[in-house]
Amino acid sequence: MLLDRYEHLFFNANFKEAATTGDYVAYRGEFILKEGEVADAQGRRKPPTELLKQAVILAGGEAIKLLSGSLDELQQFPLLQEIVGGDITPESIVVLFVVNIPQPFVSEIAGAQAIFIPLVQGMVWNELCDLEGLDKADFKGQSSADKVVTLYNALGNFKPKYPAMTLSDALLTTNNAKRETHGAV
Repeated sequence: MLLDRYEHLFFNANFKEAATTGDYVAYRGEFILKEGEVADAQGRRKPPTELLKQAVILAGGEAIKLLSGSLDELQQFPLLQEIVGGDITPESIVVLFVVNIPQPFVSEIAGAQAIFIPLVQGMVWNELCDLEGLDKADFKGQSSADKVVTLYNALGNFKPKYPAMTLSDALLTTNNAKRETHGAV
């Protein structure tokens, strides 16, 4: 199973489970891009230094069908591409929310159309649902993995009207934006 080879990179996992239809397996949680350094003689590590936050990953067969999450900086994308790039196909849907980009753009990654959208606050799952106008009723009675499959099927029809840009050009436009978090006072 494809996601099994990434299991060591799952962090604060919400779930990893098989969908009831097809050969899909879904994961939601954090995805480690760069592990923390070894902290002691037993080999325990410090927390990861870089993450794909709020990751939503759907694998089918031997390919990643849906890859989404939030990056603090576009400069982290090469780490993600190095890790999962071999499992991205032209049929993959890649939607990444990035804190430090000024405007959305589309780029080609491993033959797949990758969509990059600025997001300094918000939840990846909610933003993905908003892209296709999905609401709670669209997921009623479904398992966690089946909800990811429903989202994937809906995103298959998404045709962004964002400008095309190479990753190297996009890296020249990054800004100093930081993630905004709100919580209890």
